[in-house]
Amino acid sequence: MQIRDLPYSDPGDPDVRSGPRFLYWLGRNQLSGQLKSLSWGLMHQCAIAGLPLVVGLAVQAVIDGSRRGLAQAGALILVLGILIAVGDTMLHRTAVTNWITAAARVQQLLARKTAELGSALTRRVAAGEVVAVSTGDVEKIGWFVEALSRFAAAATALVLICVGLVLYLPSLGVLVAIAMPVLALTVLPLLPRATRRADIQREKAGKATELASDTVAGLRVLRGIGGEELFLGRYRRASQEVREAAVGSARMWALISAIQVFLPGVLLISLVWYGAALARDGRIDVGQLVTVYSAATLMLFPLRHFEEIAMAYSFSRPSAQRAVRVLSLERSTRPSTIDAMVPEGDLYDPVTGLLAARGQFTAVVCGDPDEAGRLAERLGGHAEAETGAETAPGTGPDVGKDPAAGAGTTTDDGKRTAAAPLPSVLLGGVPLDELPLDSARTAVLVQDKDPVLLSGTLRELLDVPSSGAVSPGDALDAAQCGDVLDALAQASLDTGGDPMRTRITERGRSLSGGQRQRLALARSLVTDPEALVLDEPTSAVDSHTEARVAAGIRRLRRGRTTVAFASSPLLLDLADRVVLVHGGTVVASGAHRDLLRDEPLYRAVVTRETDDDIAASAAQDELVGADASPSAEAIEEFEERA
Repeated sequence: MQIRDLPYSDPGDPDVRSGPRFLYWLGRNQLSGQLKSLSWGLMHQCAIAGLPLVVGLAVQAVIDGSRRGLAQAGALILVLGILIAVGDTMLHRTAVTNWITAAARVQQLLARKTAELGSALTRRVAAGEVVAVSTGDVEKIGWFVEALSRFAAAATALVLICVGLVLYLPSLGVLVAIAMPVLALTVLPLLPRATRRADIQREKAGKATELASDTVAGLRVLRGIGGEELFLGRYRRASQEVREAAVGSARMWALISAIQVFLPGVLLISLVWYGAALARDGRIDVGQLVTVYSAATLMLFPLRHFEEIAMAYSFSRPSAQRAVRVLSLERSTRPSTIDAMVPEGDLYDPVTGLLAARGQFTAVVCGDPDEAGRLAERLGGHAEAETGAETAPGTGPDVGKDPAAGAGTTTDDGKRTAAAPLPSVLLGGVPLDELPLDSARTAVLVQDKDPVLLSGTLRELLDVPSSGAVSPGDALDAAQCGDVLDALAQASLDTGGDPMRTRITERGRSLSGGQRQRLALARSLVTDPEALVLDEPTSAVDSHTEARVAAGIRRLRRGRTTVAFASSPLLLDLADRVVLVHGGTVVASGAHRDLLRDEPLYRAVVTRETDDDIAASAAQDELVGADASPSAEAIEEFEERA
C-alpha cells in the first residue's frame, strides 16, 4: 500500500475486542509494508554493523604495512557507506508510509463508524473523546505501527552482530553476547510503572481535551450566562493535572533512558579494560580489539529501539483502547434479507404506536424533550442495541430513559442489564433495521435538534446526496434563508457577492443559532428523503420567521412524509395531523385545534400551563360544564385551587 493509493477502498473489519488486539490487527493488515521496512532496516543495520570489521581490518593493515589490505578496506567502507545511505533512505520512506497508511486506515474506520451511527454517536460517546481519537490518538497508533518494523530490524541486527562477534573473537564476543540481552531487558521491571503513568497522563489529557472541546462548542452559551470563568477554572485544574501526570511519566522515562546510558557505558569500559589486557598479553590483535569495541559501540544505536518500542506501545495502547470504544459501537441491525431498495409508505413505530401517514405533514408533541430526541432517533433507525450488556449503576446510555423506550432492568447487585432490542420502525411495512444502511439512510433522514454545519462553502454544504427533485434555491427559500444569504454575501468580498461561494466556518460558529438551524433545514430539504424527521426545526427563530418556515416546509414537502417534533402552535396548526406522545405511548391524535380544546394534557404542553393552571382550569370546567347551578362547595373548591 502506497500513500498515493489512499484512501482505502475498504479499510476492513477491525478486531475491537481490546486495544492490543486492534494494534495487532493493524500490523497484520500492513504485513507487506512491515516486511519492506524490516528488509531495508536489516540492510541499514547490518551495513552499519559491518563498519567495525572493516575499520579493524584497516587498522591492522596499517600496523602490518599492507597497502593492498588498506585499499581493500577503503573499498569496503565505500560500499558499506552506499548501503547505509540507501538503506536509511528507504527505511525512512517505508516506515513513514506505514505510519501514514495506518493512521489513514484508523481515520477511515472512524469516519465509517460516524456515518453509520449518525447523531447517535455523540449520545453514546462524548464528542470530545471522538475528537481526541480522530486527532492525537490516530498519530500515537500510527507511531507504534511504524516503530514495530524498525524495532524488529534492530533486534534481528543485534542477534546477528552478537553471533558474528562470538564467531569472530570468542574471548570478547561472548562478553558482548551476554551483556546485550541484559542491557535490553534491564528496564523491563520499570516498564509497567512507566506504562501506568503514561496511561494516567493520556486519560487526563483526553478528559482535558473533551472539556476544552465542549467549552469551545458552548462558548456562546457560557458567555450568555456568565459562566466563562467557571469553565476556565475547570480547564485550568484539568490542565494542571495533565502537567503533573506528564512530569511523573517523564521522570520514569528519564530513569529508563539513564539506565540505558549508564549500563552500556559500564559495558564499554569493561570491554576496553579486558580487551587491552588481552592485547597486552598478545592473545588478540589491536585490530580485533578495535573491531569488537566499535561493534559494541554501534550496537547501542539499535539498542535504543527497545526503549522506543516500549514508549510507543505505552502511548498507543490507551489510544487504541479509546479507538476501540468508538469502533465497537454498533447500529441496531438484523441480518438483511431485503434487497437494496427504498421502501415507500407509512412510517410506523410499534413501540409508541406513532403513525406518520405517507405524504402527510405529521407533528409530534412530547412533554419531555429527551423523549422526543430518543423517538426521533428511533424513527431514523438509530435505536441502540445492547443486549446483555451490563453497565455500572447510574451510568450508560439507558440512564434516564423511559421503560417503554428500551431501558434495561436492574439486577440484585445493582448492575443494569440492557433489555432485548426493541421492534424496528417500519416504513411501508419494511423494518428499517433489515434494510442495508445506504437504503435506510436514503429512506429516512433525521435532522437533530442541534445540527452541525461542516466548514466549507455554502455550495459545498448543500452538495449532498439527494433525489434531485429539490434545488438548493428552493430549499433555501423554503427555510427562509434570505437574510442568511445577504449576511454571507457581505461577509466575503472576494467571492464577488456570491453567497454560495462564501466559506462557512467550522460548525457555523460565525452564524447565529437561528441561521445555523435554517441552513441545516435547507440541507435536509435538498436531500428530499422519502421520510424526513425534524426535531424542533424552528426552536431558534422568532415567531414571524417560524410561521414562514413551517409554511415553507409544508409547501416543499407536499406529497412526501414529514414528521416534525415541536410544541409551537404556529407549526402545529399547519400540520395535517398532530400526535401527542406521553410516557412512551401515543395518547391522542387529531387536528391541533381539536386537541387544544379536548385534551388537557396537550393544552398544558402547548400553552406551557403549570400544574396549578391545569387544576384551576379543571375546576372551572366542572363549574360551568354542568347544567345545574354550581354548589357552594364547588365554588369554594375552585377558589382554593385558583
